[in-house]
Amino acid sequence: MGTLVSVNVGLPRDIEWKEQTVRTAIWKQPVQGRIAVGRLNLAGDGQGDLAGHGGEHRAVMVYQLDSYRYWEAHLGRHAFPYGQFGENFTISGLPDHEVCIGDQYRIGSALFEVTQPRVTCYRVGIRLEEPAMAALLVSHHRPGFYFRVLREGDVGAGDEIVKVADGPERMTVAELDALLYLPNPSRDQLERALRIPALSAGWKGSFQALLQPNSSQGGNPGLKASAGPPPAWPGFRPMRVVRLDRETANVVSIALQPPDGTSLPPALPGQYLVLRLRTTTGGALLLRNYSMSGTPGGGAYRISVKREAHGVVSSYLHEHLRAGDLLEVSAPRGGFTLASGGGPVVFLSAGIGATPVLAMLHSLSSQASGREVWWIYGARNAAEHPFAKESRELLHTLGNARTHVVYSRPGSEDKPGSDYDSVGHVDTQLLNSLGVPREADFYLCGPPVFMNQLTQGLQTWAVDPARVHTESFGPEQSITPGIAPSPQLPPLPPEGKPGTGPSISFVRSGLTVPWDSRFSSLLELAEACSVPVQWSCRTGVCHTCECPLIGGSVQYQPDPLQPPAPGDVLICCSTPLANIEIDL
Repeated sequence: MGTLVSVNVGLPRDIEWKEQTVRTAIWKQPVQGRIAVGRLNLAGDGQGDLAGHGGEHRAVMVYQLDSYRYWEAHLGRHAFPYGQFGENFTISGLPDHEVCIGDQYRIGSALFEVTQPRVTCYRVGIRLEEPAMAALLVSHHRPGFYFRVLREGDVGAGDEIVKVADGPERMTVAELDALLYLPNPSRDQLERALRIPALSAGWKGSFQALLQPNSSQGGNPGLKASAGPPPAWPGFRPMRVVRLDRETANVVSIALQPPDGTSLPPALPGQYLVLRLRTTTGGALLLRNYSMSGTPGGGAYRISVKREAHGVVSSYLHEHLRAGDLLEVSAPRGGFTLASGGGPVVFLSAGIGATPVLAMLHSLSSQASGREVWWIYGARNAAEHPFAKESRELLHTLGNARTHVVYSRPGSEDKPGSDYDSVGHVDTQLLNSLGVPREADFYLCGPPVFMNQLTQGLQTWAVDPARVHTESFGPEQSITPGIAPSPQLPPLPPEGKPGTGPSISFVRSGLTVPWDSRFSSLLELAEACSVPVQWSCRTGVCHTCECPLIGGSVQYQPDPLQPPAPGDVLICCSTPLANIEIDL
């Protein structure tokens, strides 16, 4: 049926790429003689990034000679050496449009099972000196595939590849690859794929996400979780300040309505707004995002702003904003929203992190929900405890609610049992002592230390990660696979002479810079500005880089294999057509 033409191995090494150090084992070299096959690797082989490569279901990468010849013609290259595509086995036969997930093959004295297509990766583009290679492998239906080792043994070039079993459902590698990465996946095919025992857990999780009811909102939820429904309007619209309420000395709530009296589109509990304003006459436009804290559908949008020590915008809103003023406001955004259902829900927050979960509490109260609700909140003391009366009143409207307030440094006049319930911090030890159910849905928002410790604590406490929902006010954690760690610098304009193109605003990072055509994408500009980013393929396939486009428009080069969700942008392959605001 096929022949093992070459066995190729290589250990991880560091290479220099775009002024960064990449750890990769994409360089494979043919080996002579027979070689041992282990459960996770061939002898002498390794992977540089175990998050995306390697493991039991990705032990051996396979690529075909027929695809070699195809790419030599397509790319105008000649005589690719074996291992050029990062594969362990270069083979004749077994094309991607015939090999099925779950097929089993005997090679030498080892037994293998097909588990999944190749994972899209920018490093194959480095190896081929073709940045778009990750997208080309998918769009041309020639990804290659991985073997799992069912029986260890040894193999060598020239061994015959003998098929010993057919995979159930008879779904080919090319079909399955297209099902995840290309538009309009068939529901029937998704359900068939999930019935294949050999398919790796990661791919099954992606297909399950594509089957969810909200998967029709656009983008690819199998690759990137939804950031919420499409925004109600693009860019910004004027909104009038109709009320300001002082919650504490350093927190003010701002209610906003359209100046023409029209009704507002309903927001989802937990979403945020972006404000665009000038704090001085003729000054630069500044952007900040603030979580909504009021009743969804209540006739006005309410945000609550904490005055930060060196916050230019928060200080302006506290000192100068008045009822009747106009602000430019985005549509409600964000995927940190209260999921429907009847199971228990736990709100864990600290400081101003109460704002999005307070909106969720408002929503449950307005529905007279019978769900089991836990409100667990941490503050320094009563003077820094916003929404204390409001949250208590909301909880009293719910028939199955419990609350616990923790102060880290209660004041001399703060009353235990009235203002607060215990001294310390919100952690899993507290949750355990209170009898909080592990099977609940947990919603977390607060300072970075609070978020990191509690997220890790819930994992140790054996809470299902799918039930832990988090929101952070600052930039998201970077995803830069294979890139050597380096100190995170504060966002700054790129080195050199400023560009002359449209204005690019990175909202979460508080940085606005002109576009410079020396960068090939918004991703490259963000990296040059030390803005935290997330990416993997860098060519419009994996959607890791997808993020909200608050305002403006972009063009793509190359076109992504599947467009992002409405109101989002893939920064890895886009450039601006006009001034834009990105939620990064």
